[in-house]
Order: sequence, then C-alpha cells, then structure tokens
Amino acid sequence: MTKVLDRPEDFARTALAGFCAAHADRVVPLPHGALRAQAGAAGKVALVVGGGSGHYPAFLGYVGAGLADAAVAGDVFASPSTSAVAGVARAADQGGGVILGFGNYAGDVLNFGAAAERLRAEGIDARILAVTDDVASAPQGDASRRRGVAGDLLVFKIAGAAAEAGMDLDAVMALAERANRRAVSFGLAFDGCTLPGQDAPLFTVPEGQVALGLGIHGEPGIRSEALAPAADLARMLLEPLLAERPEGHDGRVAVVLNGLGRTKYEELFVLWHHLSGLMQDAGLTPVGPEVGEFVTSLDMAGCSLSILWLDDQLAPLWTAPADAPAFRRGQIAATGPRREARAARAEAAIPQGAPESRAQAGCVAGLVARIAAAMAEAEAELGRIDAVAGDGDHGQGMARGSAAAARAAQKAAAAGAGAGTVLARAGDAWADRAGGTSGAIWGVLLRGWGQTLGDAAAIDAQTAARGAEAALDAVTRLGGALPGDKTLVDALVPFVQALAAEVASGARLDKAWTRAAAEAERAAQGTASLVPRLGRARPLAERSMGHPDAGAISLAICARVAGEAMSPTFQDQFQMENR
Repeated sequence: MTKVLDRPEDFARTALAGFCAAHADRVVPLPHGALRAQAGAAGKVALVVGGGSGHYPAFLGYVGAGLADAAVAGDVFASPSTSAVAGVARAADQGGGVILGFGNYAGDVLNFGAAAERLRAEGIDARILAVTDDVASAPQGDASRRRGVAGDLLVFKIAGAAAEAGMDLDAVMALAERANRRAVSFGLAFDGCTLPGQDAPLFTVPEGQVALGLGIHGEPGIRSEALAPAADLARMLLEPLLAERPEGHDGRVAVVLNGLGRTKYEELFVLWHHLSGLMQDAGLTPVGPEVGEFVTSLDMAGCSLSILWLDDQLAPLWTAPADAPAFRRGQIAATGPRREARAARAEAAIPQGAPESRAQAGCVAGLVARIAAAMAEAEAELGRIDAVAGDGDHGQGMARGSAAAARAAQKAAAAGAGAGTVLARAGDAWADRAGGTSGAIWGVLLRGWGQTLGDAAAIDAQTAARGAEAALDAVTRLGGALPGDKTLVDALVPFVQALAAEVASGARLDKAWTRAAAEAERAAQGTASLVPRLGRARPLAERSMGHPDAGAISLAICARVAGEAMSPTFQDQFQMENR
C-alpha cells in the first residue's frame, strides 16, 4: 500500500510539488503540472501530455527536450480538469500549435477535448492525440475503444521528436497518429494497487494466479491463469502482440518492457532475457529497447510489453535524442531561452452582463445551490449504485463538484455576471472539483448551456431549450456516448427532447421542465436493463445488469430539483413566460 503521504487528498498535489523541486533545473512548476524549463525554438509545435497521477514516470517524467513540452497532472487515477489542461497548454504554446496527448480514457477524452475547443476559440491550434495501444481492451477492428497504457511513451516519443525537428503541426500529428496505429501493448498483473489513504487494494489477484490483460486502474483483464515460469510469462506477453504484426513488416520494432510499480528491475531483466530470444525467433529486431518503469500504477505488481512496428519514417524519430527526467537518449542541444518560474495566472475578470441578464443571474445561482444540496443528500445512494460496476466514487464526485459549482455561481452573480456566465463558471468549478468522467461531463454540459444562454438578454423558454440542446451536443460530441451506452446521455436525450417539444407547444418553462424531468427519471430507471458500452464499467457489464446507471440517476435528480424550484413566483422573477 501507499505509505508515504500526509493527507490522502493532497497526495497528487504534494507529489507534483516534490517532482518540480527535485528537477528544478529541468522543469518550471505550474499550478497543475510542469513546463519544460528550456523552451524550444519559437514557432515549435508544443506537445502537452497528461492524465491522472499515480502512473509516474507518466506523465511528468516525460517533460524535456525531444519529448514533451509540458505535462498536466490530475488527482490519483483521475483526469485533470478542462481548465487545468487548457492552462498548461497556454503556458507551453510556442506559436506552432499544441498537441494534447493522453491515454484513451473517458474522463481524459472529455477534458482534453473540451480544453482543445477552448484553446481553438482563443486562436491556438490545438489537436487531440488519444493513445489506443492496449490490445486486451478491445479487438483490432475496434481499436478506437482501446485503452492507452505504456504505448503512451512510444507515441509521445515519436511526436516529441518530430516537433523538436521543427516539423509543422500537420506533419507532427500525421506521424503521431501513424505511431498510434502501429503501437500495441499487453500487460499482466500479480497483485493490485492501493490508493493513498486506503487500507485495502483497489483490486486483488488470487494467490498463485496471474491476471492477463488487466488495466492500469484495475480494469478487468481477459482471463487469469496459474502463475508460470518466466519463459511462459514472456510468451503470454508477446503472443498477443505478434498477432497484430502488419503484413509484410520487416521486423524492426521499438520495444518497452514496463514495470507497473512493484515488480523489480531484476525481474524485468529475467523477462527480457526470454523475450529477446522469442523476438529473434519471430524475426523481430528490437531498436533501442527500453526496460524499466515508464507507466506505473502506484504499487501494482505486474508488467506490460509494448511494441511499435517501425518503418523508415518512425525509426529515426524513436532513436532521436531526448532529455527528460525519466527518459534520456543521446545528446540534444538547447534551442530556446530558459523559462522562469511563473505564478498561477490570475482568474479572468468576470464579464458584466446586461441588466436583464444580471437580474436572472442570482436565480440561476440559486438553482445550482438547490442542486448542490440535493447531491449532498444523495451522495451515499449514488455511491452505492456506482459501486455495482464502478469504483463507487460517483456520489462523492457529484457532491464535491456541485458544491464548488454553487460557490462559483454565487460569486459570479455577486460580481455582476449575466446568467450565461454564471452557469459557465459553475460548470468550470464543477469539473475542477469533482474530477473524473462525471466532473468533465457536468463541466461541458453547464458551460455549453451557459454559452447558449449568453449575458446579453433575458432568458426565455426557447433560449433555455436551445441551451439544453447545446449541452447535449457538447456532451455527445466530446464524450462520444450515445443512447443505449448506459451513461448520463440515456437520461439527457429524453430530457432535451421533451423540453424542446413542450416549449414548442407553448408550455411555460416551469411546466415544460417538470414534464421533461419526468422523462429523464423514467429513462434513468430504464438504464437498469442496459449494459455499459463505454468507460471502466464496460468490462463489468454482467454485474451492471439490473442496476441503473449512477450518472443517469444523478442527472434525473438534478433535473427534478431544478424543476421543483421553478414555481410560478420563481418563473415571474425569471421573466421567462413564452411570448
């Protein structure tokens, strides 16, 4: 278990501070990450990588010349927020555009995707690079659903070398995507990992067994087998990767044998002894192989093998020089000025809304406060539902996120913001505090809704309905969930559709909202008959049957509570009658 810590909730933040202090000659600390101290050339493409903490050397250890320009770190096993990603990317931008690299997990997809949209709106060309190398998590024909594991290093090294060579954004992205398509990984575990402050592991592996294909957050693997000699373990690691060898490939491969945290280097070298012979027998030629820890999972016992099928374009980029705290190769010359430590950027000034919008801002903040109270009351029950096929933290995240949203909404309203800004600020605060996938979803949802409401005019029923449609579009576009996937979307779609239909028929907003909330409640309960097709619950589909989705239930609660607040008196205050 993790034994060296102060308060568990401060573990990731304190580890980040310690990393930056230990490598003060190499990195500049940022509020949510670290920036390469020696800037690259002006106009260089910036590679920003990141994800949850608990995986060091991923991602902070990759910051340096020839690899990443910056890394952003979330809480332990939780995606960094949209605001955190965008803030680190702004600091890293050199004028050539930004690539946001991360492993393919739902929370990261949402937060990095939303951050890219914010950056593009600010004039920064931001691209998304979701690594999908874990062959155990989805079949070859469905590679876009694969998780990102230690192949992160392979793909990021290609992208970083291309950027360091001065290639433009389109060229760097093309090579990074090519590497991602040709990177494959397979892992096995002997024992689970324990989150800071917890006295029991996140998952366990039966004594005398080895779990094949287990994910780096404890996602279930494909099967368990009896613990075998090292030679057999080496075959277990390599054979699934050989099955995906490109037709006609010449055998050159970049190889990473990665320890997951508790498996010692000597054990990895024993495995490498057998792997090197097996690869030779298979006609493979390892180029610049790496054996060590590169993407860990706290104190998990286990390892993974990653292969990148090289070609004439990728091989020189894999062997190109790099100088990062956890990855050094060759000699690389400094090309830019040294950056100095920078304070956290001051919060942007709150824009003033038009009088009619400001008059409604307090009411919007009041709605968010009511939702926060409801989420606090429902925290335990939502956690119980989520624990059926998840990690049980949904209730806690909803309670924390909504409370932060209520505070941010009240602050913005008191500062003279319009209703749209109040809702957008609430969404940002929700995402920052809640963390994880649900925090990202609610951040995107509220910000999208708020941007449609705007600050220039009073809200009417039609505008509210259009805001709901914009929120749904943002959630599905960035998160990728569809009706039937057993997510929040299964309750959000019928809510939005019902609200639009009721408003179009001439209903007042309070009545339209109440009817739409009832549709969301029915749909949320109906998710009990669905099986999850996205996220960490997907491999636990059988356990999920017969139980509703926690995200859909929490959305239905929020919709109901907001509708209950829209009494005729409240409605008159909003001035939202259909005209």
